[in-house]
Amino acid sequence: MKAYSRLLLWVIAAAVYGCAPKPYATTNKLYRQQAKQYAATLRTEPAAVPATGAPTAVNWIGTTNFNLRKPNYVIIHHTAQGSCDTTFNTFTLPRTQVSAHYVICKDGTINHMLNDYLRAWHAGIAKWGNVTDMNSCSIGIELDNNGLTPFQPQQINSLLVLLDSLKHRFNIPAANFIGHGDIAPGRKVDPSAWFPWQQLAEKGFGLWYGDTSKIIIPGDFSSKQALRIVGYDTRDTVAAIKAFKRHFVPTDTTNSTSLDEGERKILFSLMEKSE
Repeated sequence: MKAYSRLLLWVIAAAVYGCAPKPYATTNKLYRQQAKQYAATLRTEPAAVPATGAPTAVNWIGTTNFNLRKPNYVIIHHTAQGSCDTTFNTFTLPRTQVSAHYVICKDGTINHMLNDYLRAWHAGIAKWGNVTDMNSCSIGIELDNNGLTPFQPQQINSLLVLLDSLKHRFNIPAANFIGHGDIAPGRKVDPSAWFPWQQLAEKGFGLWYGDTSKIIIPGDFSSKQALRIVGYDTRDTVAAIKAFKRHFVPTDTTNSTSLDEGERKILFSLMEKSE
């Protein structure tokens, strides 16, 4: 009798779940359709198409030595929206033209929105080092946060677990865990100065610095050149300095657009780690 009761409860639960509303069923279906279209494109053997001024391929000879391209960077964002549901809506509306691979809610729930091998639209116009198309080589992670308040501990714990998985799965270098504001200085500020970059760096996700009190800065040291070596786009030096401070000197509330001696030592230390 007890076994029958358990079976009955299981059947009822399954029925309730099956009838429960699935708010993203429609967009999940569209995702599968788009994925099939890209799969069909990959299966197609390219035809020889003459190109003006370029040689024409005589044959299509499929090599057997290939695999999927893998991400080499992780870009961290804050959503600047009111809730995870608002972000899900934003990322499932075609007209917004914006997305990310993962969204982590305040309670620590990790939501996977796009296959890691596919190109999300999260970075926009951005540059890091010599890379000018960050979307094509990165994974985007959004944290549900308005940019004005601290991040929740459970949210950061979930992020650390996710980053550990991504780092080992794709062999991503520690220096390649950066923020949206780092790759788009002057245009973006996320994640905010509330974000615990030092905590992440201690776990191997991103660079940080140690004791800089004994550092002697060379006389020919250039802050602009050092920022460029670290990775920042220095075409707007003021924006690059602000982005650097937000990431590595978040306690600085002076809004100064120059670097003091202590900040120059931090930059020098990071430059040496980046070379």
